Amino acid sequence: MKQNLHTHSIYCDGNDTLEEMVQTAIRKHFDILGFSGHGYVEYDDYAMSLEDTVKYIEEVNALKTKYKDQIKIYLGTETDVLYRIEDKSPYDYMIGSVHCIEKDGEVFAVDYSKEVFEQYLENWYHNDFVQLAKDYCAYYHTLKQWPEIDIIGHVDLITKYNEDESYIRFDDPAYVKVMTDAIDDLGNERIFEVNTGAIARGTRRTPYPYYNLLCYLKERGARIMLNSDCHNRENLDCYYKESLEMIRKAGFTSMAVLTDHGFEDMDIDLFVY
Repeated sequence: MKQNLHTHSIYCDGNDTLEEMVQTAIRKHFDILGFSGHGYVEYDDYAMSLEDTVKYIEEVNALKTKYKDQIKIYLGTETDVLYRIEDKSPYDYMIGSVHCIEKDGEVFAVDYSKEVFEQYLENWYHNDFVQLAKDYCAYYHTLKQWPEIDIIGHVDLITKYNEDESYIRFDDPAYVKVMTDAIDDLGNERIFEVNTGAIARGTRRTPYPYYNLLCYLKERGARIMLNSDCHNRENLDCYYKESLEMIRKAGFTSMAVLTDHGFEDMDIDLFVY
């Protein structure tokens, strides 16, 4: 079994067309490919416009039929907590993510660039990473209230530029407490993704969430899946083999797979990369 449900294209901030991504997925022997174009937000242009969203839905549905004998394709979207998409009817699934923090009408995208991250960490938080984490994680309570969300995206995205632990130690007790409280708040109704996107972009050497948080997810009985958050088709299975080893080490014995009957947990031994 080989699956990716976190996939971006030229409809938002990806590099490739939908069909190019499908063809690469087939070449890389994927069984399941889900598209998750960034849902429309009014404060930035990385997401799909309302007009392009219509075209995106139509094209993904057409590709489902065109390639039905070669790969299973699903239509999804990644919605940001600052702009809810309540109408789930066009989609097979939805990823809920926190990309931004808003204060006094200003929006700070925590993953935009290291320079922007450092600017806001200093100006808004006086380099107090734990306080930033508290503001960031407060948005997960909002996601908890959205029943349309199936998957929680990159839960510790705020550590994108923290590979060398220059902002906070990953095992800092105060930081860990903030993150585990947020995970607890989200409950077990949603699936948490193990996301390799930052590895493909060269900012991390391991996936989200960091290993200690992955172990905490296992401890509390959470469901997980492996996604690449792909923006470039050649990275569609980036770090999958290594991530699977990490997932096994954390104690997981199954991962969630999307089927025509909803999400089902499959034995981890079925995932061979």
